Order: sequence, then C-alpha cells, then structure tokens
Amino acid sequence: MEFLNPVLNGFGVVMDPQNLLYCLMGVVIGMLIGVLPGLGPAATIAILLPLTYGIEPVTAIIMLAGIFYGAQYGGTITSVLLRLPGEASSVVTVFDGYVLARQGKAGTALGIAAIGSFIGGTVAIIGLTFLAPLVASFALDFGPPEYTALALVGILLVATISGGTKIKALIAAAVGLLLATVGRDVFTGAERFTFGNLSLADGIDFVPIAMGLFGLGEILYNLEERHRAVSAPAKVANVWPSRADLRKSSGAIGRGSVLGFFLGILPGGGATISSMVSYAVEKKRARQPERFGRGAVEGVAGPETANNAAATSSFIPLLTLGIPANATMAIIFGALLIHGITPGPQLIVEDPDLFWGVVNSMYIGNILLLIMSIPLVGLFVRILRVRAAILAPITALITILGAYTIRNSMFDVLLVVLFGVLGYLMKKFGFEPGPLVLAFVLGELLESNLRRSLLVLDGDLSGFFTRPITAVLLMIFVLVAVGPMIKSASARRRTPDTTRVPADSQEKS
Repeated sequence: MEFLNPVLNGFGVVMDPQNLLYCLMGVVIGMLIGVLPGLGPAATIAILLPLTYGIEPVTAIIMLAGIFYGAQYGGTITSVLLRLPGEASSVVTVFDGYVLARQGKAGTALGIAAIGSFIGGTVAIIGLTFLAPLVASFALDFGPPEYTALALVGILLVATISGGTKIKALIAAAVGLLLATVGRDVFTGAERFTFGNLSLADGIDFVPIAMGLFGLGEILYNLEERHRAVSAPAKVANVWPSRADLRKSSGAIGRGSVLGFFLGILPGGGATISSMVSYAVEKKRARQPERFGRGAVEGVAGPETANNAAATSSFIPLLTLGIPANATMAIIFGALLIHGITPGPQLIVEDPDLFWGVVNSMYIGNILLLIMSIPLVGLFVRILRVRAAILAPITALITILGAYTIRNSMFDVLLVVLFGVLGYLMKKFGFEPGPLVLAFVLGELLESNLRRSLLVLDGDLSGFFTRPITAVLLMIFVLVAVGPMIKSASARRRTPDTTRVPADSQEKS
C-alpha cells in the first residue's frame, strides 16, 4: 500500500483542472506538430520552453510530455494520407499506410494506428509505473564514479546509434562536449573559451542551443526543401477497422508494445529505431512477407505501437537516472533544470507529486489521443494546405522572441541565430543535431563527476574498476566502442579479394 499511495496522489495531481487543460493542450499541439513535416517535437518543445516559465513545474512538464507522445500519432496522418512522414518515427508507416489509403482504406490504417498507439502507450506507462521505482532504488547506489561511467556510455550510445554515419555523429557529440566546457570552471574559477566575453562567463545556456539547432535550423532547412510537391490528401473512409483487420493486427500490436518499451529505454534508441525494428520483425514473421509494402495492415500496426511505447518508456532513464535517451528527452531534461528540478534517483522521494503526476498524465493523454485522433483528421488535412512560406516566418518570430524573454538579452538572440545557422549546415551536410545536444547535456555531468571521482580516488584511475557497477558500465563502453571495429575487420577478412590475380593465370598469360 505504501507504493500505491504516491501513485494515487499522482492521479490527484493530474485531475487538477489546470493540469488536465495543459495535458489536453500538449497532446493537441503534439498531434498538430506531428502533422507538419519537418518541425518535430524537439523543435516545438525548444520553442515553447520560455512560455513555461510562468506556470508550475509539474504543469509545464505534463504539457511538454504530451507534445512528445502526441507528435508520434500526428506523424501517422501525413504518412498515410500524403506519403509524407511528419515524424522520423513514421517513415516505415508510409510503406503500407499510403498503399492502404490508395486502396480506399485510409480510415482502416488510421484507426489501427490509433488503437495500436493507445495500447502501446498504455503498456509502456504500466511498465514505467512499476519499473521506474526499481531503477531509482538501484540508482541510489550511484556515486561520482558510477555517474561518470554512465555519462560516458550514454554519450557513446547516442553517438553510435543515431541516424547518419557514425563518424559524423561522433563529431557532433565531440562539439557538444566542447560547448559544455565553455564558461567559468566550477572547481578552479578559471575562464575557459570565453575570449574575454562576459556573457560567456557563466557558460552557454541550454535553451538558445536547443532553440537554434532544432527550431531555427529546422525552419531554414525546411524552407529550402519547400519546393517538393505534395499530392492531394487521400479521402478518409471506413474510420474503424474491421474485426479481420483487428485480428491480423493483434500480434503485431502485442510485439510492438514489448519491443518499443525496451528499445525506448536504451540511450539513442527511441521511437524511430523501435518502429523500424518492429516493421522488420513483422515482415520476417509473416507467412507471406511479399504482402508488406502492398497494404499489409500489420505493417502499420506494429511500428505505430512500437513508436508510442518507446516515446513513453524513454522517460524511465530521464526521470530515474537523469540521463536523456534521445534529443527530445534532452530538451525536457533542460526544462526540468530550468524549473529547479534535478532528474535522478532522488526525484521519486523528493518530489513524488511531480514524478507521479507526469507519469499518470500519460494515461489521460493516451485516452485523449484515442478519442480525438479520427475526428481531428479533417482539420489536420486542412492545415497541411497552409504554405511553408506563411508558417516559417511566424515560427521564426516566436523562436526569436522566446530567446529574448529568457534573460532579456540580445546575446541570447545572437546565439539562437548562430546555432540556427549551425543547425541548418549540419542538416545540409548530413550531421544529426541530436548527438550534439545530448553530449552538451551530459558533458557537465561527465566532467563534474569525473573530477569528483579523481578527488575521491586520489587520482588513481584503477579505482574505477574496483567498484562493481562502474566496472560493468565501463565494460559496456568498451564493447560498444570496439565491437563495430572488430565486426568490420572480421567482415573484411571473410570477403575474398577479387583484385588479386591467381598465379596460374599469370603463368598462362
């Protein structure tokens, strides 16, 4: 019963009219952002961060969380109707969802996606409710050496698992770590990389980086891509799937829920990888794999379930360990810090109302998404007709005003513009901004805990390997770092060298 009391109190927090209203606002904004290709939840949350300063922390995080998991379903609508994924996690939905829409079954695809999203999200929330306290209690044994190793593993996993080439992801992560060192050294007071600029003495704030890379950078990149033609949306009919479709999809929904939950916990995993893995699993299990890509309803059900489950379970490492699993979680991490809340194993004990209020708000948010998903399709289709040339300036203006209101500083506005240009160039040349932001967030955690560890261990690095948890985490770090190199080297050895000419052929010639 002691465990259930804070959980039930969390439902009391969610049922507060203000929190319910912001939960509704979050999921509606999330669906809307998911429908608009390119902007994404990370950019939206970064842009809206300054607007959360005047509201209670729990209310703000409930709204931002709603934007994140609401966007996962919003991206489905454009994938099915326009063959244009609003979110990266909805890319695989295009393969079968759009074909179903061309066959006059757009409603079936959207209905299955809504049901799968609801079930996947709910399963993940139940898992979050029971698993998060266990992870937090285990994490209470963490000291500076353990957090040092955990931050190292988190940065490496994000850099190696993210989209694009690994070299580019590692370069982006290295830039993020470098930016985290800018400012006055906490231990010695020495200024680092400030170049005599007093505005940099306290370091670079997280919000201008996030708003620039994900907000302004995405806007600039999408404006360049606006010339792409968009076909007319397919008509939505048969808004509820048949029993046969539900029966075909039941296994895919179950497997997607489990896959998404566990892959969402991993740093760098998240909704995109979960949806891709789910699609691959369903195609491999199918008796007729050739159906996939030609309108297989399981090809919509599995990925859509998995990406919503992953979006929810990614809150476990954020809230219990203080480690963001993906770029959006990094921005929510920044929002928590802005409101004076430090995510980690003590959060459940020190602020149970916030912890359980955010977790339980996801139950309500998923129900709201299920109720609203089909009726709002017509509205979202109309929004898709608004030209990017109109939306982009409005969004850019909100971004610049939001940056200025943080500290009433034009220097912050300049930082947003600089990071906006950097974000555009990164997208242009195939660099993902996610690893940079995640490495920036984890950089301070890594540096401060490493230096504290060296003080505790009297500078003896071997002390890291005498602590069981640290040793295991460092072993994982080595395996992740060295494993791909060993795999590629063995693959090269197995591949025959076709450039060499046999000796007997040389003699004959």
